[in-house]
Amino acid sequence: MSEQYQHDVLVIGSGAAGLSLALTLPAHLRVAVLSKGDLANGSTFWAQGGVAAVLDETDTVQSHVEDTLNAGAGLCDEAAVRFTVEHSREAIQWLIDQGVPFTRDEGAEHEQGAFEYHLTREGGHSHRRIIHAADATGAAIFTTLLGQARQRGNIDLLEQRVAVDLITDKRLGQPGDRCLGAYVLNRSTGEVDTFGARFTVLACGGAAKVYLYTSNPDGACGDGIAMAWRAGCRVANLEFNQFHPTCLYHPEAKSFLITEALRGEGALLKLANGERFMQRFDPRAELAPRDIVARAIDHEMKRLGADCVYLDISHKPAEFIKSHFPTVYERCLAYAIDITRQPIPVVPAAHYTCGGVMVDQHGLTDVPGLYAIGETSFTGLHGANRMASNSLLECFVYGRAAAGHISAQLDQVQPPRALPSWDASQVTDSDEDVIIAHNWDELRRFMWDYVGIVRTTKRLQRAQHRVRLLLDEIDEFYSNYKVSRDLIELRNLAQVAELMIQSAMQRKESRGLHYTLDYLDMLPEAVDTILQPPTYGD
Repeated sequence: MSEQYQHDVLVIGSGAAGLSLALTLPAHLRVAVLSKGDLANGSTFWAQGGVAAVLDETDTVQSHVEDTLNAGAGLCDEAAVRFTVEHSREAIQWLIDQGVPFTRDEGAEHEQGAFEYHLTREGGHSHRRIIHAADATGAAIFTTLLGQARQRGNIDLLEQRVAVDLITDKRLGQPGDRCLGAYVLNRSTGEVDTFGARFTVLACGGAAKVYLYTSNPDGACGDGIAMAWRAGCRVANLEFNQFHPTCLYHPEAKSFLITEALRGEGALLKLANGERFMQRFDPRAELAPRDIVARAIDHEMKRLGADCVYLDISHKPAEFIKSHFPTVYERCLAYAIDITRQPIPVVPAAHYTCGGVMVDQHGLTDVPGLYAIGETSFTGLHGANRMASNSLLECFVYGRAAAGHISAQLDQVQPPRALPSWDASQVTDSDEDVIIAHNWDELRRFMWDYVGIVRTTKRLQRAQHRVRLLLDEIDEFYSNYKVSRDLIELRNLAQVAELMIQSAMQRKESRGLHYTLDYLDMLPEAVDTILQPPTYGD
């Protein structure tokens, strides 16, 4: 039997953005935080590098802003960049106050007034400004914030809950356009429950699982972007999908990212013969922005017919490597790779969705009562290429901004009302789940082949033709069978794939992460790609 829930705020997603918002909201509000699997299944837990922020006295807000604008290839919204960077120190202090165990700088205690935490540097940054917890920053942040949330009596942390769709006035055929909550599959019971809320927040992460090779966990299926689109929200810049240059290449290693901080501390990219190559592509060599490094690796692999390239930090002292990168060291050692003595085989992999649901400075979408924060959103911060370690910062800054905006509206929004339950009377149990698995595999393969690091118009046209056929099949399946996590994710992933392809076809230039052989030059004017959804019911 399905259940009815009512909360003041419904947060779909349990990562850095969602938890930051939940912990910043007033303690008297009833808050539900949903995780589609176990709470630690999101991308936050696996983030290695750290959080970019202006923390050192030699660094400046202007420098961080300029670095971000440069990395974004002219497409960043400068107001969004400045807003984020100006709130960076405040966000880090909030994390420290929550108890996040960032790595301290052993030498700082000897200098009067020196910042006491260790800062590292990553690609695109002109200063050391990445605060971190060794090379497991995401795990340290997530564990701390989750521990704080568990102590709050007003926050319900609900696992194994997969959002199916948002509930809006329009969906119910009622006047108005407000978001009223969501229908949510309870994987433990198999029933679709109804969550009513005064405010709903999408903090579901990105859509990198649309690609065959990715650094992301299995849940990164673009759920929030697809649900927001169906609810009437605009999306922007979905052609910009960041490929992390260095994922571990090993037949038994699934989605293990080799943090960019290795290159920040002197690791070198090499071919199988030991030759360096990055200096041929950019004067910044290994510290060039990610789009340049990923394309360079892709070029060398295709030129040589190689399965991978190599990242070498073995010239550094063994104790330095083990103390700065214990997670990478231990994981590689499990695959018989001793990074203190030998290079790491690496390949590029889909890593981050730079576009997303359009929001304002408070994280508010086009639909009243609906917010999007973190990787689900498009704030304008990342432009055509996200600079390293700005993504976690965006989660905290916008999560806290959205919480403040919600708090300011409490007197204006009525408590949630009873909503119609999910209607499953016209569907049956599926006996054809093999179709889901087949479509999932086909989608991810043609996205990798046709909408990957290097694109052409013909490849995009082929992808568009295939994704439309898939969407028709999925829609028929969805209409006739009971929903499951696999079906929900496939439906969302195919929808976001279509939006990515449509966005890429509209951009007639190469800029940042969108690189097409048919339009190699960058146009003089930088313009966002904005897609407008059809009117609900069309």
